[in-house]
Amino acid sequence: MLMNESTTPLHESPGLGARDHFALGWFDAKRTARLDAIGLAVLRYGLVALMLLWGGLKFTTMEAEGIRPLIEHSPFMSWMYPAFGVRGASAIIGVIELTAAILVATRRFKPSLSAIGSLLACCVFLVTLSFLVTTPGVLAPDNPFGGFLMKDIILLGAALVTAAEALASASRVRGR
Repeated sequence: MLMNESTTPLHESPGLGARDHFALGWFDAKRTARLDAIGLAVLRYGLVALMLLWGGLKFTTMEAEGIRPLIEHSPFMSWMYPAFGVRGASAIIGVIELTAAILVATRRFKPSLSAIGSLLACCVFLVTLSFLVTTPGVLAPDNPFGGFLMKDIILLGAALVTAAEALASASRVRGR
């Protein structure tokens, strides 16, 4: 959602007239609001698509082995290997990612569930970002994991934005 310094959506800012919203000779308040809605939808459903993809891959041997160095060094997740094995731990992570994706996708029908999914996605991305600190050599220039993990900063932002929007929508629905 486009925001000004006071975190009010730009297309809902008090005291701004139609002339104040006109930018670049083309973006009036209506078009700006439409751009905001399209951007939020792309953010939300892009997040859903990626989490469905990565969650589904967690059920493959290739992905289970691929994340092994990250999980083995994590103080938050290394306990999973002795408890469930490499494939079992990967499958549990996959179920969590798929659950988050499905919940985020419910925004149109049940914004409160979507908010829960987005907050769950935030937790997933925070744990993933912790690998930047816990995995030895992950930020070395020749290590492919560093760049792969850095994208989760942006995905964390997407999950936070979609959580806030879904919570606001759920609040409006309850207020009716």
